[in-house]
Amino acid sequence: MTILHVREPGAVVRRDAERLRVTLKDPTTRHQRELHAIPVRDVEQVMLYGNVQLTTQAAELCLRHQVDVIFAGAMGGYRGRLARDGSRYARLRHAQLRRSDRQQLSLEIAAPLVRAKLAGQRYLLNRLTEQVSRDSAATLHAAATAVGRLQADTARALTLDALRGYEGKGSALYFGALRTLLHADWSFQTRQYHPPPDPFNALLSFGYTLLLKEMETIAQRVGLDPYIGCLHSLEYGRPSLVLDLMEEFRPLVVDYAMLDLALGKTLQPKDFTFTGRGDRPVELGPKLIPLVIRAYENRANDRIRHKPSDAEQRLRTCYELQARIYARTVLGDRARYEGVLA
Repeated sequence: MTILHVREPGAVVRRDAERLRVTLKDPTTRHQRELHAIPVRDVEQVMLYGNVQLTTQAAELCLRHQVDVIFAGAMGGYRGRLARDGSRYARLRHAQLRRSDRQQLSLEIAAPLVRAKLAGQRYLLNRLTEQVSRDSAATLHAAATAVGRLQADTARALTLDALRGYEGKGSALYFGALRTLLHADWSFQTRQYHPPPDPFNALLSFGYTLLLKEMETIAQRVGLDPYIGCLHSLEYGRPSLVLDLMEEFRPLVVDYAMLDLALGKTLQPKDFTFTGRGDRPVELGPKLIPLVIRAYENRANDRIRHKPSDAEQRLRTCYELQARIYARTVLGDRARYEGVLA
């Protein structure tokens, strides 16, 4: 199945029988030039960026075939989605609500979620030790060891706040180690957002947005309510469940892909747009976005050993496998949540 990204300003997604056809008017000839044409049965999701149009006929075709359509800003910020409404999963959503209302039940899922995230951070730190100098490898190894200790310590957390404390300490160690790998020109100190103050944080934020839109779609498909989580608190407009599911994939997919771009010098700080604005000081711009999307897609399609199923799976396949493990745990059909790396 294909995720169709349409980001050319002025492009139009049309219906052509049982196909989705993307066209763009040539400014010289004024004729419509075809960019993509794909059978709708082969499309899992359509991602529209900025000034892209979707015809009514194409929207109806997507709805009929249950193809999710995601609307994003030109810079990738999530705006919303077009999908068939309603839910047949009342029992699952009821169980989510009951669990979210009781801290101990929430902790039973939140703790292994944090352990899974820390395991992913430790995994990436250890992978990076094979690619750097001896001094840098020693720094990464020390951070990985400390993150591993925190991973074990999460078993002692008696409250969600205590658990979040372990997560915060682990992230500080992890990003502190990553900082030592990046050239000073990246100006990266630690993870910061709303808004990202430097190019590497801007990369991470864009990558997490791509991951979020996929996870939200999967949550809906599995039958979970995207707004009712266990680890992330309930707040108006916050997709807490989606953020829960994202945690272990942040280091495994997004951080991995963005570091590959930065350390491999595919992108350099000078390639970014520095606006001087407080609300958005650094932007990727239209030239960088396709490169970042491609890096994310390549990594999401990498294969990894998925320990809960004891099989090699694409990372993108693991998104849904983990969402279903989460759902079965919420329902009580599974004893505990297990991360990709277990």
